[in-house]
Amino acid sequence: MSKLNDKQFKTKGSLWPFLRRLMKYSLRYPRWVAGFTGFVLLVALVEAVYPLVWLSLLDSIIIPAAESYRVTGVVQNIDMSGLWKYGLIFAGLGITLSIGVFCFINFAGRIQEYVMYDIRQELFKKLQELSFAYFDKSAVGWLLSRISSDTAKVTELISWSMIEVVWGTGMIVFCVISMFIYNWKLAIIITLTIPVLSLISFKLRMLILKYSREARKYNSEMTARFNEHINGVEVNKSLVQEDRVSEDFTHLSEKMKVSSYKAAYYQAIFMPLVIFGGSIAAAFVLYYGGSMAITVPAAITIGTLAAFFGYATMIFEPILDISRFYSQAQNSISAGERIFSLIDTEALIVDKPGAGEYGRINGDIKFENVSFHYEEGKQVLSNLDLDIKAGTSIALVGETGGGKSTIINLICRFYEPTGGVIKIDGVDYKENTMQSLRSQLGVVLQTPHLFSGTMRDNISYGLDDATDMEVINALQLVGGEEFIPRLDEQVGEGGEHLSTGEKQLISFARAVLADPRIFIMDEATSSVDTLTEARIQRGIAGMMEGRTSLIIAHRLSTIKHCDRILVINRGRIVEDGSHHELMKKQGAYYKLYTRQLREQREKEVINAA
Repeated sequence: MSKLNDKQFKTKGSLWPFLRRLMKYSLRYPRWVAGFTGFVLLVALVEAVYPLVWLSLLDSIIIPAAESYRVTGVVQNIDMSGLWKYGLIFAGLGITLSIGVFCFINFAGRIQEYVMYDIRQELFKKLQELSFAYFDKSAVGWLLSRISSDTAKVTELISWSMIEVVWGTGMIVFCVISMFIYNWKLAIIITLTIPVLSLISFKLRMLILKYSREARKYNSEMTARFNEHINGVEVNKSLVQEDRVSEDFTHLSEKMKVSSYKAAYYQAIFMPLVIFGGSIAAAFVLYYGGSMAITVPAAITIGTLAAFFGYATMIFEPILDISRFYSQAQNSISAGERIFSLIDTEALIVDKPGAGEYGRINGDIKFENVSFHYEEGKQVLSNLDLDIKAGTSIALVGETGGGKSTIINLICRFYEPTGGVIKIDGVDYKENTMQSLRSQLGVVLQTPHLFSGTMRDNISYGLDDATDMEVINALQLVGGEEFIPRLDEQVGEGGEHLSTGEKQLISFARAVLADPRIFIMDEATSSVDTLTEARIQRGIAGMMEGRTSLIIAHRLSTIKHCDRILVINRGRIVEDGSHHELMKKQGAYYKLYTRQLREQREKEVINAA
């Protein structure tokens, strides 16, 4: 089954439901959210108050002093107490602003890190709960990007980016209120520019986002095409395709050039247009406000005119910030959809409500008319009947894709039959919990996986309270005595410090330590050398004793001593018997065995030569 290297979300998605769901995570920390919002609004309020302080300073200190000089022509003794008062006011506002900025940055950082922690924990927990089928369809890189880059992107939106929308909204509200308190006519002039500037800003932001996305898409295609044709340059030359592939690359480059240019063009005109809009508002304020200030008697003071001019020039900044948040939110929707689609994915294999528990099982396994498919219309097993008695050793052989590993996956309940029933000790295993079954299974796969840590940690991975003596006994049972003095040795990430054979021996010891009632090996010795395989085979006899054992083997010589050998072909059992019985039949098993034996001897002859 093909893996999903990346999931494409074609729908635009609704911004509000996305933000609402995202905000639920931050609302788990209501005090931090309240503190964050409060301090951001405090900063917006302080910045909105600055023009009013200037208004008061001009009207009460500066203008009277200038007017006195104009009338008398004499410089009067200036009372500095007023200037000191306003100096202290500005210093107080500056200190308040600094404290507010520090506090909301602190709260924003906390919210992002804690929400990121929560989402990643939820994602990781969901991945542990999902059925095996999900991982068959999902590439590791796709899953890694969900838990790393996508979570960082969406949590940044509700922390640092949220500063822009809260501050911008607060600034607009506080500025508009202040303006209407002092002069509603000039306030209307400036307020009318807000929707115009907002429309320009939002439209341009979306155009920039659109063409930037196009450019990134074409860039990814160009990188892939470049890599493909550099690695395949010999084929291109041998088939005389250099001109065609160069033309294709040029065509793709042209598309990227156009998209990049358009993104850069709209980015270039974005700020000038918004600033120009703000300048138009400021020009109207100067014209009408100036007319009102020079009438006799004056309709407004010089300080009021100066304050409104300040509001007209600063009102476009919060609009820019809100539009920036909007475009970032739109850009983050796809990341959010990927995260939430994973969180919302339901496990296909779940325990029934009120499911029972297996006690210590004997190991009887029975397939009753079992059918199974991974994809609709592509049957893997068809009406399979199989009865395995407890303590029996079974080998599954056959061509690749015949259904051997599927049988193992069904026994482990990584998948469930699409038809029929599988019984363990005479009970449909769907009636009992997966945990009570899997805790009594020992599974060794073809490619062993070790976790970072010591050898001891890996051997006792499924049995945390295992004693050193139990670990040593498990190693001795699988022929891994050489590891006993090395139990505290670090294996590295994925067991990188060990050879494949050493990793396989560790995985065998790990499986046998839990004393499983059903022991499963899925081509567990196919990737090790002959010497290591011989050591493992000596241990396998001890492990299989008293347990139900199922072995998928690549080398047929290793399963000759199994009680039964099942030849699987296209989801059906075509032969069933011991090695000697099947060899006498000279059927499918005989052909497989003799062909492999012949190939092995041919290799020995070639190597000897």
